[in-house]
Amino acid sequence: MSQLSSLEELGQAETGAQPEAPVHVQKLDQYGRAYATGKRKDAVARVWVKPGSGKITINDKDFAEYFARPVLQMVLRQPIVAADRDGQFDIVATVAGGGLSGQAGAVRHGISRALTFYEPGLRPVLKKGGFLTRDSRTVERKKYGRAKARRSFQFSKR
Repeated sequence: MSQLSSLEELGQAETGAQPEAPVHVQKLDQYGRAYATGKRKDAVARVWVKPGSGKITINDKDFAEYFARPVLQMVLRQPIVAADRDGQFDIVATVAGGGLSGQAGAVRHGISRALTFYEPGLRPVLKKGGFLTRDSRTVERKKYGRAKARRSFQFSKR
């Protein structure tokens, strides 16, 4: 490596060696499916995406049956609607741990990641919507000398 004698030379050397943006390629298994893992709170979802009629199955049940609340169904479908791929992919997911809200978030995260593995061109749209970011908020741990994480025991003067 040559020695630099001025700041101008340093600027020229820096611009010449720009790191290239990572190239995202399609990742499919032997059956033509894209696989991804999604996480939220204590829930972990394994998601497979393949071309189809738009059927979403979670733990061998229809998603409307598994997530009865309309809000959770909406959360689940957000990345598909944002990517404008409604009714084009069949999605199979297995989810374990946590409650229904965390599980819906985990499946949403998994669907988003699997869609980018199947169709890398969707990555900017899903990234902008915030679907690829793992929501890292979890329950705060309980502390000793306290009733819960922050709640203290009731104070008694007498």
